[in-house]
Amino acid sequence: MRPIHALFLFAAAFSTHAAETLVSDAKAFEEAAKAAKAGDVLILKNGEWKDARLKCRASGSADVPLTIKAETPGKVILTGDSRLQLGGRFILVDGLSFQNPTGTECIELRIDTDEVAHECRVTQCAVVNTLPADEKSKSARFVSIYGREHRVDHCRFEGKTTLGTLMVVWLNNEQKDWGRHRIDHNYFGARERLGKNGGEIIRLGDSETSMLNAKCVVEHNTFEKCNGEAECISNKSCGNLYRRNTFLEVSGTLTLRHGNGCTVEENAFLGNNAKGTGGVRIIGENHRVARNYFENLTGDKERSALCVMAGIPNTPLNGYAQVKDARIENNLFIDCKVPFAFAVMGDKTATLAPENTLVPNNRFNTAKPKDFPDHPGLLWDQKDLKKPAWVDQREEAGPSWK
Repeated sequence: MRPIHALFLFAAAFSTHAAETLVSDAKAFEEAAKAAKAGDVLILKNGEWKDARLKCRASGSADVPLTIKAETPGKVILTGDSRLQLGGRFILVDGLSFQNPTGTECIELRIDTDEVAHECRVTQCAVVNTLPADEKSKSARFVSIYGREHRVDHCRFEGKTTLGTLMVVWLNNEQKDWGRHRIDHNYFGARERLGKNGGEIIRLGDSETSMLNAKCVVEHNTFEKCNGEAECISNKSCGNLYRRNTFLEVSGTLTLRHGNGCTVEENAFLGNNAKGTGGVRIIGENHRVARNYFENLTGDKERSALCVMAGIPNTPLNGYAQVKDARIENNLFIDCKVPFAFAVMGDKTATLAPENTLVPNNRFNTAKPKDFPDHPGLLWDQKDLKKPAWVDQREEAGPSWK
């Protein structure tokens, strides 16, 4: 341990160099960002920032980040084609609010392909849209995550009507250290049905990078009426963990679309008998789905409470990989229309049944649906079925100022 007097000397030296700078427009922000260093705080003045393009290439350190924050959380309103782009390391973004964005990106954790951010945090921010859908609109995103070891937490995202996934984690076959992000304690609000592919809320990776180990953690988030398409979350990479998220009346599923070795545990899927509500869909190898709670889901086939897909022989990366070595255990299903669908064909060439899939200790409490076959031992003794305590002990998601 360093001597106490050394710590005081370090703090005193640091305090003489760190600075707080209040900026009132994009040009002032640009000038302040050029001179910013570890420990500095760039404060955005309260009010509307229209079409503000904010770029920050400066960096902090692991112990002393560079901070970009609102003068008052939630009172800095970025509108129109506003965008925040980060290109440094250890940058903390706090309390910004985007309203009715019209650009193709709101928060982008890179400047361009050569300037990518790492180890940054976006917290207590919001992107909210109240504009009607525009059929001519380009594909747009609320958040694009590049690089490695970012955190997005306690934010609010809702009302997206444009084409494109709301939040994307981008991977790179040439940059194997990308990933390892944490997305936690966020609120994802209503997204109306898009009517076509590309309406996901979160996508981790894509087909071309789906065999990379992203190792991201998505936990303690709330998804409510996120009905953009069949995949609320689209997993397209390996080694990700989805834990203790809550899905409220979501007409879609948490889909392990591409990639292997992911874990889905202790999530709650609460359908409230809303149309098309689903749970988890499994494709690929070595996935584990454990201790999840499924209640009053009305979806079937791909939107069943638990769906295991059939595979395509010699499938391309964007096809349906055969399910192998999956373990589905200790899940609880309450009054779901189709609790479990096995070997569902998403393509007419999908002829490979799941292989070595284990389904121990799952519990079902439901009137037996007509299309769910008899199976010895399928229905457990129902006297001890109850909602797990963790379902009602969720931490508050979204910014505290909302």
